[in-house]
Amino acid sequence: MLLTVTDWLWSYVLITALLAVGVRFTVGSRAVQVRLFRRTLSVLSNIDWKGSDRGISSFQALAVSVAGRVGGGNIAGVAVAITLGGPGALFWMWLIALLGMSTSLFECALAQLYKRRHGDETFRGGPAYVMRYGLGWRVIPVIYSVLLLVTIGFGFNAVQSYVVTTSIESAFGVPAALSGAVMTAMMAIILFGGIRRLAVVSEVVVPAMVIGYLVLAIWVLILNFTDIPRAIALIFSSAFGLEQAVGGGVAAAVAQGARRGLFSNEAGLGTVPNVAAAADVPHPMSQGLVQSLSVFIDTVILCTATALIILMSSVYGSDGQTVQGVVLTQMAVAEHLGPIGEPLVSIALVLFATTTIAYNAFLGENSIAYFERLGRWAVPVFRLSVLVMIAWASVQDLGTVFGFADLTMALLALTNLLALWALYPVAISLLRHFEQQLEAGLAPQFSRDEMPEEALDPASWPSEQ
Repeated sequence: MLLTVTDWLWSYVLITALLAVGVRFTVGSRAVQVRLFRRTLSVLSNIDWKGSDRGISSFQALAVSVAGRVGGGNIAGVAVAITLGGPGALFWMWLIALLGMSTSLFECALAQLYKRRHGDETFRGGPAYVMRYGLGWRVIPVIYSVLLLVTIGFGFNAVQSYVVTTSIESAFGVPAALSGAVMTAMMAIILFGGIRRLAVVSEVVVPAMVIGYLVLAIWVLILNFTDIPRAIALIFSSAFGLEQAVGGGVAAAVAQGARRGLFSNEAGLGTVPNVAAAADVPHPMSQGLVQSLSVFIDTVILCTATALIILMSSVYGSDGQTVQGVVLTQMAVAEHLGPIGEPLVSIALVLFATTTIAYNAFLGENSIAYFERLGRWAVPVFRLSVLVMIAWASVQDLGTVFGFADLTMALLALTNLLALWALYPVAISLLRHFEQQLEAGLAPQFSRDEMPEEALDPASWPSEQ
């Protein structure tokens, strides 16, 4: 029953809602994610990379969000999409990413608008704060925060721990219990350092792991340069049903591409805005633009790299009799690079999962921070609970846990999308305010007193902190 409800939500309700919001924001903003893509890169090149005493830097927030988005989905999720939906699934992942860049841009900008000062060093924000201070909702933000805590703080961290330890055991022969203990100790150092330590670790590890995985992919592409046109042609022909897609034709390609794309880049799920709100930036749209870049990096660059590695190997069979999941990726890399391929994929998984666990833990802490009455003891207890979960999960079978996390993740996204839909006028007003300053040749700065008339009543906004 649980799996039936979860599959129905992901296959129909959630995908429809995410597409509806993505299309609305894309059309309403005149495809801002495309129009201002060069501006996105220029914003990134002109920011304070080290942050301030008011919060982490824009780049650090980007690095942390990429740390969360880039993970097993880029290695195993793409393989699953291709196995069940054929090569054409990648095309629909690209389309979902294009729409998702717009959704992510605006949800992160709104998180910046309604963020609140937390203690002396950081900001806190995200969908719960947007719902509470932007829409005046009281019950739904509580529901969202509880779902965020359960789904991300515990369920997904358990899955990441299980995937890493089993991968290490397969590639290197290290017992899962031992690698689980090492991971627990390492995560304790990161988690008890708070968002600033996570940001510092992420800004070093994330570029290294993304570049490292890209170097691996580029090397494979160079070795198989003549096969690239064939692989690209296969993606497009399968996407539009010109060639039979494995597992059910064009419908399967659309369904799997949409589902895996949404799961991989998290645009619209409401997770990344929790991190985006912690940045200290001059204008909410500045951070929104930067965060949209993480969707591009995750899906258009990294997922495409994995897909091409698979499609250019003999491991992927046109008759549909293929291995699945991360094993498919590992075998494809091993075919291209030899026996060293499987250990390299395992190392990539370790790096991806480590930063993802830390990112998930921060999201859990952010959900706790919303409940101000819990006191200072709540976060340390949560961190200890996460460490216990990591150690326990390293030696468990997590099929049931993952299924439960999938269900709560769908509900999490639906509550966030509801708020985004309601705040569409404010989001578009923020964009107009930003672009008006650009057109005047100014470096965009934000003050709530300068918001256009069509926005919500400024008196209802939280005061400057």
